[in-house]
Amino acid sequence: MSFGGWLVFASFWVVFVTTPGPNAVNCIQNGMTFGFRKALWGVLAILTQASLFLSLSAIGVTALIAASPDVFWVVRMAGALVLVWLGIRTWRNATTPPKLANTSAGSIFGNAFMIATINAKSISGYVAAFSQFVEPGVPTGTLMYWIFPTALVITTASYSGYTAIGVALGRAALGAVFNVYFRRGMAVLFVIYGVLLGVWGQQMSVS
Repeated sequence: MSFGGWLVFASFWVVFVTTPGPNAVNCIQNGMTFGFRKALWGVLAILTQASLFLSLSAIGVTALIAASPDVFWVVRMAGALVLVWLGIRTWRNATTPPKLANTSAGSIFGNAFMIATINAKSISGYVAAFSQFVEPGVPTGTLMYWIFPTALVITTASYSGYTAIGVALGRAALGAVFNVYFRRGMAVLFVIYGVLLGVWGQQMSVS
């Protein structure tokens, strides 16, 4: 993976994991309820889910590349459209804060893993994001050498930060994190990334 490609991926991932969603709400709630150290079990659950989804996405996308470059192009375009859809959905829901999840000390990890796995942003976002950065002809292992640690480090920093916000600011943090203008700014970035990545994928198919 070139430095330019890595920089684009890292920038995208920052936007992806810092956009407020169910995972962020859960981290804030865990921080408010359990304190920072215990709430990190929730962050660990998100990292576990991220590792699992990245691995499954890599296996699936690699198989598609081997089976049919045309099918992979369709998946790439679909991924770009998903990013645009996520942006539109985030914009429309900007004035409606997500519901906080009920957690207990004995189920922090399991609850966080479930939230990370079943929410639409997580499922569609991981597959869409990964499909944009796999380069036909480049070994998947080489790409994952850069993608895995980059994604996990940024994910750890983001959700640890949300947890710290919950600890430091308590319930008042929700008003700042889910500020309408901030969420709509992230929505616009999703749409821009979707359009740009779609154009990039089209150019790659032509070349």
